[in-house]
Amino acid sequence: MPAYRRIAADLADKIRTGVYRPGDALPAQRELSTRYGVTLMTLRQALQQLRDDGLILQQAGRGTFVAPVQAAYRVDTLRSFVEDLREQGHDVTTEVISVAAEGAGLRLERVRLLGDQPVIHQTSWIPEPYGSRIADENFRRTSLYEALADAGVTIVRASERIVPGLLTEPVAGHLRRPAGEAVFVSERTTYAMDEQPVVVDRAVILGDLMEIRAERAATRLSLQWATAE
Repeated sequence: MPAYRRIAADLADKIRTGVYRPGDALPAQRELSTRYGVTLMTLRQALQQLRDDGLILQQAGRGTFVAPVQAAYRVDTLRSFVEDLREQGHDVTTEVISVAAEGAGLRLERVRLLGDQPVIHQTSWIPEPYGSRIADENFRRTSLYEALADAGVTIVRASERIVPGLLTEPVAGHLRRPAGEAVFVSERTTYAMDEQPVVVDRAVILGDLMEIRAERAATRLSLQWATAE
């Protein structure tokens, strides 16, 4: 193993085991290079790898710091927000704001919290015949996707668009943030095997607490880039 990878692996292990905690400053580069018995160039290669992995932040004139912990919203799965976040080890709870018939379907509004911090406001519309199948579900305990699966609905694909936006009322109040703050806005339509829409989602995501990740493989994820309209 090249020296810089060995150093990066050792520092990454120290970060993950809490020797260096989120927000902590790492020792100065010269001190680290002496500690590991390598040149500054080799040490900087190791730090570059840690930066690429999202484990550290480097601030000019201030030093190197352990990156804050962020929850990741993955765009390469058909699972719910809750399933993704819980898999990452986060304590996720759901606050249901309303469940009501709207048009020919069911409108579900809720807030996702990490610990006691609201991070996502989500509004879902489930058209008939799917909405009536899950109208009596307890969405505080059961995710929407779990409820649909239990109702015999097979989901095969989803189309999603994520754009920057600004918080507006009343969503800002639900997320305990001032109106006008920058956010991500996800608009997603999920389809069943017959190509009929099952869920039409709109999620407002706090950008300072969430990051968006994609795992790319030829047979798993197709991404299209477009300019914002």
